[in-house]
Amino acid sequence: RLLTEPWEIQTNTGSYYKVFTPYWKAVRRSYDAPEALAKPERLDGPQPATDALEDWQLLPTEPDWAAAFPDHWTPGEAGATARLEAWLSGPINRYDDDRNRPDLKDSTSGLSPHLRWGEVSPVRIWRAVKAIMETPDSGDEGAAETFLSEIVWREFSYVLLFHQPQLASENYNKDFRHMPWRSSGDDYDRWCKGQTGYPIVDAGMRQLWAMGWMHNRVRMITGSFLTKHLLLPWQEGEAWFWDTLVDADPASNAASWQWVAGSGADAAPYFRVFNPITQGSKFDETGAYVREWCPELAKLPDKFLHSPWEAPTAILKNAGVELGQTYPHPMVEHKAGRQRALDAYDVLKERRSA
Repeated sequence: RLLTEPWEIQTNTGSYYKVFTPYWKAVRRSYDAPEALAKPERLDGPQPATDALEDWQLLPTEPDWAAAFPDHWTPGEAGATARLEAWLSGPINRYDDDRNRPDLKDSTSGLSPHLRWGEVSPVRIWRAVKAIMETPDSGDEGAAETFLSEIVWREFSYVLLFHQPQLASENYNKDFRHMPWRSSGDDYDRWCKGQTGYPIVDAGMRQLWAMGWMHNRVRMITGSFLTKHLLLPWQEGEAWFWDTLVDADPASNAASWQWVAGSGADAAPYFRVFNPITQGSKFDETGAYVREWCPELAKLPDKFLHSPWEAPTAILKNAGVELGQTYPHPMVEHKAGRQRALDAYDVLKERRSA
């Protein structure tokens, strides 16, 4: 399930790593993946009355929120193997350039659900990537290193969870108990449903509901929007992701949410506020991502796709967009939301020093 146990890799002083980069360097320097074990001849355990999955009645109904999942995922070891082989056959070589681009297909591996459910091990992934890196003229070694660092981020999250078992509910940085969070069920519901008025945020939240998955860059954008622009507690976002992600991992989900909120390990600068407009324009530069998940905006020109409220009335009309009707107005103006977050961090600093 992990490359190493969470207590095995320690600093020179014998403590656990609290900053990712030195932890990554330590793993890269010391870790050597063991050879694969032989396939077991048989598996012991409880024998179900039937091995036909349809008889187990596992699928949701009323509503069937997983109806589209088969269009995106092939659960099981065979599906994991196929996805790993497809990833290593070429897309991994573009990882450095493409990994922040949700508008590009195969910009990430899509292995996280298979890792979460034990259908592929990080050790197997490590061996496979290292084998490619050691093969002459096999591809971009730097991109492969970057990909392995993401596998180790997952490991780092487990280190944090091991040393703080309440990572999913309590602030890693205890100072954040002074953070003046807001409370708004209506704002939270609009965020969950992808109705914030910011296309890149809404596209991500709708992708999450349809696929049970969201591109990592967009996870950061949507997480920042909830905790900074809306100033809602990160625990609420963590809980929604836990309920909706097919790769919801007890360590990665909690550690990543705390990192985005600023309360986590290595969360520097903790006061960073993602601009959803510039993030959308930069990382969804073709507009394909927003147009796929927010089809009501599909006919808008690229110039206004990530900020439709800035489009002239005639352009909105030609695109069939009526703000407040077919697509919502922004929940909060970006500058105002950013300033509110910065003001809250000032309160945090004052309370911390009091």
